[in-house]
Amino acid sequence: MRKVLLTLILLIEVHFGNAQNNEILADSYYKKGEFKKALIIYQNLLKEKPYSYNYIFKVVDTHQQLEQFDMAEDILVQRLTKRRNPTLIVELGYNYQLRDSLDKAHILYDEAIAYIDEKPNYIYSIARKFEEHSLLDEAIKIYNKAKQLTPDKNYNIQLARIYGDQGDVEKMFENYIEYIDYKPNYLNNIKRSVSDFISENKDNENNVFLRRQLLKKLQQNPSSYWYEMLSWLYVQEKAYAKSFIQEKAIYKRNPESLDRILELAITALNDSDNDTAKDIFNYILKTTLDPSTALTAHQFILQIDSKNEDKKSLDRIEEKYKELFQTFGLSELTLSLQLAYGKFLAFYQKDTDAATKFLRKSMTLNISDYQKATVKLLLADVLVLQEKFNEALIFYSQIQANLKNSIISQEARFKVAKTSYYKGDFDWAESQLKILKSSTSQLIANDALDLKLLISDNKYEDSTRTALKLYAKADLYTFQNKIDKAISILDKILAEHKGESLIDQALYQQAKLFEKKKLFDKAEANYLLIIKDYREDILMDDALYYLAELYNTFLANPEDAKANYERIIFEHEDSIYFIDARKKFRMLRGDPIN
Repeated sequence: MRKVLLTLILLIEVHFGNAQNNEILADSYYKKGEFKKALIIYQNLLKEKPYSYNYIFKVVDTHQQLEQFDMAEDILVQRLTKRRNPTLIVELGYNYQLRDSLDKAHILYDEAIAYIDEKPNYIYSIARKFEEHSLLDEAIKIYNKAKQLTPDKNYNIQLARIYGDQGDVEKMFENYIEYIDYKPNYLNNIKRSVSDFISENKDNENNVFLRRQLLKKLQQNPSSYWYEMLSWLYVQEKAYAKSFIQEKAIYKRNPESLDRILELAITALNDSDNDTAKDIFNYILKTTLDPSTALTAHQFILQIDSKNEDKKSLDRIEEKYKELFQTFGLSELTLSLQLAYGKFLAFYQKDTDAATKFLRKSMTLNISDYQKATVKLLLADVLVLQEKFNEALIFYSQIQANLKNSIISQEARFKVAKTSYYKGDFDWAESQLKILKSSTSQLIANDALDLKLLISDNKYEDSTRTALKLYAKADLYTFQNKIDKAISILDKILAEHKGESLIDQALYQQAKLFEKKKLFDKAEANYLLIIKDYREDILMDDALYYLAELYNTFLANPEDAKANYERIIFEHEDSIYFIDARKKFRMLRGDPIN
């Protein structure tokens, strides 16, 4: 008996496996447009399982692809005489529509829609069948009728998706917002769903639709999730001050945590809206009772203020740092502030000796190995600033040895390579960069690859590597914020090394420095030279993109900006700038964003 059972099980498994394999083969033929081959297999599968709706629809669909509408109709009519299944009714209507018998088709569509009056459990299957054939108006009718028949259920997500497919963005937003009212915990999912339809431009029609509906909801029911959604919209528009107003309203209703407001401040700061960021950090200082949060706010405010290069202001900032250390002390808890102060001394006050002395003191604190590595990393950077390369390399190497395979260890290895490059030791730098190409940090891997290509493409240009040494010196001056000296060195390369492979790199690097000094006309000239003379080189798309950004942001020339974005779209499809260029091109052209 046991052997018989095993044999039966094996036969069932073989049969099922064959059927599954045959269906996969038929699907493959179908996708390749080999409909006759697919049809034979689907028909055999239907003979084996005559009541399978899956195979019925596949056979009918394949007949339709072959324009064998009579055969498809025969199958459907025959099935419907046995049972008036509403999905088959829709399919028969669609078959008539394919033959341009629209009156017959709509009679059947109306019958299918009416079916749910008696059997509302068919709502989803009938609506899905309409959607499969892009009969979206009929699907909308189903769901709107379903609202009346089954008021305990919600169909806003389905309606929102359909309206989005139809391009009716206003109704799509309306249904998504109704769904938030139904299930507020789905707010983040809804944000993701509508994000592709929203632009940075607050006057974009879609933005106006969404903002209007959210403000209306706030008037009707000032729930925190409407404030949150409106705050999110303002962030997409980079209107951080308006977002701040919404976040304050949320906090007043539920004053448990300032994390959202702190996150908004950092977002504004990263997007160079320093004034709004500072306002938010000051609000946090006035509001928080948590010393750690207050310390974070103080640190960011000082970093914002440090961007003012006025000597008196910088001296006042230094005094504020000292006051904070007197209040909060020098310990593990203030390590982030200590690092910020070390950077301030080195890069703003230009007092590298004071910076190294302070950071060495921080290293003696009772802190973890990782925290000590962060101090060493900054200390080594300051030593590079002082051109004490060998001492810097010691600290970078210690980080590598103590925290192997960590991100900070990989960052230290990259800085070993960069420091060796500054020194002119290109072979050693290249050997370190090869290892970093597989870094777990994509940013480090990309930076390593860029520097490796720069070295490998140019170190054989001449035996003395004169141009590459000059370029490395310009890079060092840039790191030291000696911008004029860097520009002068790059001028020397451009004048004395014409025809060498480094010229386009020098033009590009100099253009970025011109932008830093707000010499936009000179930056434009460099980008245009790259586009004109180096169209086959790897910096072509970089030059097109940043020239477009220059025209769009600083030179008030949207037409030329649009032309350069367009060139990236049509000539550089594999560029990292492709998606951003396409979005900005569409905005400049006035396209609706969807």
